This record gives sequence, structure tokens and C-alpha cells, in this order.
Amino acid sequence: MTASSSFFHRLSSRALFALPALLIVLHVVSTTALAQQTTPVIGARVSLEPWSDPLEALGTLRADESVTLSATVTDTVVEVNFRDGQVVEAGRLLVRLQDDEQQAQLRAAQAQRDERRATVNRLAQLQTRNLAPRADVEDAQARLRQVEADIQGLEARLADYRILAPFGGVMGFRNVSVGALVSPGTELVTLDKLDIMKLDFTLPELALGQVAPGLPLTAVSGAFPDTTFAGEIATIGARVDPVSRSVTVRAALENSDHRLRPGMLMRVVVERAPRETLVMPESALIPQGQRQFVLVLDESDQYRVERRQVVIGARRKGEVEVLEGLEAGELVVAHGTERVRDGQSTRLLGIIDDDTSIPELLSRGRDAAEANG
Repeated sequence: MTASSSFFHRLSSRALFALPALLIVLHVVSTTALAQQTTPVIGARVSLEPWSDPLEALGTLRADESVTLSATVTDTVVEVNFRDGQVVEAGRLLVRLQDDEQQAQLRAAQAQRDERRATVNRLAQLQTRNLAPRADVEDAQARLRQVEADIQGLEARLADYRILAPFGGVMGFRNVSVGALVSPGTELVTLDKLDIMKLDFTLPELALGQVAPGLPLTAVSGAFPDTTFAGEIATIGARVDPVSRSVTVRAALENSDHRLRPGMLMRVVVERAPRETLVMPESALIPQGQRQFVLVLDESDQYRVERRQVVIGARRKGEVEVLEGLEAGELVVAHGTERVRDGQSTRLLGIIDDDTSIPELLSRGRDAAEANG
């Protein structure tokens, strides 16, 4: 064997040994290039969620119970037993008027009752021994009943000198002081029961068939824009306004912390036709004339795309109701629909949910691409 043929033989042997390594390198390079060429997309799960058709209105709050306390007799205030804004229980004494004269009359009537009761007892004992006529006993009993009726009348009049809380609630500003002379109709203080609030609002006549007592709603006040108050319809008005063609609706809102106050304006959203339905991001829709399509990702086949027609229902902010064409748990393209076609494999950057948005996933994808050079 010549020197030249020996050289080529050694070279061929080395090439044969290096060929598998070269093939591995080429495979890695081609796989990397293919991955880089695969279109990146962001997916979203089709989920079963609560849904309703919102109906918006403006309403005004009222206290569950509200009263302006006033005097029913003319006399002087001798006791004020509350503070502005104080929470009081039902039956608490709030204001007492001068009642010394009425108390004296009551004591006199009670003494007379005791005297006539003793007379009735004495005559009854005599009558049992046939020592007193029956008519005298009956007359004494009638006089006793009369004085007892007088006592009841005095006690009722005395109640007018004590103003009690008719229900538990929050006191308003007091408009009277000790020593003031008040007369019937004089406004002393307001009392509001705020644990439950009444929310009155109007709806169009056409909505009558879509609302009913017990229907849930939410309300937001300008005073607390970040807080949503939940409630439900309590009563629907019995009449429709013939001018505005609207009906008044009253809802009940929980207000245990007393943040809501009577007279506040509330923006109301009535949750009509509550139901469980399939929901997906509105960005996944591909409109084509009167029809709607989505791109479904096959998770078992390199996220291959399947173009599928769907039937949609109502929409809300960023989401759409799916009536036909999809099942719960399926993965659809929520971002990147314009860059992929039916049957094409894709590269999934991530899945959006309540804690992850499309901008966050796009940012992660850019960071990963820069890190890989």
C-alpha cells in the first residue's frame, strides 16, 4: 500500500467514526431551527362559569326603617338619653318630658284603687254571711273597675312623656336640649335602621318579564368605587308609570358595617337569567361574515391547530358565551390567531387565567428569546 492510499484510508476511517456525531448535531440544529420557525401562540381554557345578562339602572338608597321622632304633648324636656350617631336598641328611653303632675295624678288614682279594692273585699265577706246586700257589692266592684280604667288612661298619657326607640338603629343629630319647651309635632331626632338598606330604582316596562323577586344584583356607589355591594330584588312595583313606561323595583342590600346611607345614589346591575355556561376569551373569535370560528389546539399533537365553527351567545367585558362547538377544558388560541392556519403546529407560550394576562405571557416570551440569544 502506498503512502497516499494509507493516508486516505485513515481519513475515511475517521470520517466514518465522526458521522454519527455529525448526524446528531444536524438533528439538533434542524430541530432548533424548526422550533424557532414554529409560530408562538397564547392559549386559553374553555371553562364552565356563572353567567347572566346584565341590566343597568340608577337607584336611591333608603333605610330599612326610618322615622323622625317628635313630641305628642306640650311640656319641658328634662332628660336627653342619647348622643348624635349613637346606635341604640329598640325600647331605649331617648327623651323624657316633665311629668310630675301626671305622676301625682297616677299615685292618687292608685291609692283610690287600693281603697275601693279593700271595700269590695269587705263587702264580699259580709255578703257571704248575709250581712250586706248583693247590690252594694256590685256597686263597689263597678267603682273599682272605674278607677282601674282611670289608672290605665293615666299610664297611657304618661307614656306620651317618654319617647322610646321604636326599633334598633342609628340616631341622627338631636335638635333639642334639656329645658326646651316642646309641643306636638316638634321634631326631636331621626332614627334609621341601617343593617339592611332598601334600594329603589326603575326599569323599563319591557324588562318586567325578565325580573322577579330573588333575582341577584350588584350595586356600586361613587363614595366607594372599589366596593361592590351584593343584594337581590325584594319587590316589584304594582304599577307602571304611564308617562315614562317604567316600573319601580326595590332591592335589599346588606349593610352590617353601616357604610351605606339613606339618599345615596347607586349604579345597579341586575343579573338577569343567571346560568352556568361555557366561557372563553373574546379575543379567540375569528369572525367570517355571520359565522364565528376558533382555533382549537391539540395538546397531544404538538399543539396542532384545528379550525372549528362555534355558536356564541352573550358577551361581557373580554369574554364571550359559547353555546355550541366547544367543550369545557378545551384549549383555544387566544392570541396569535392571525399568524396560524388550520393543521399547523404551534409553540405554546402559556395559558391565560385569572392571574396571568396576555401582556405578561408576551413579556416572558421576549425575555426567553433574548436569553437564548
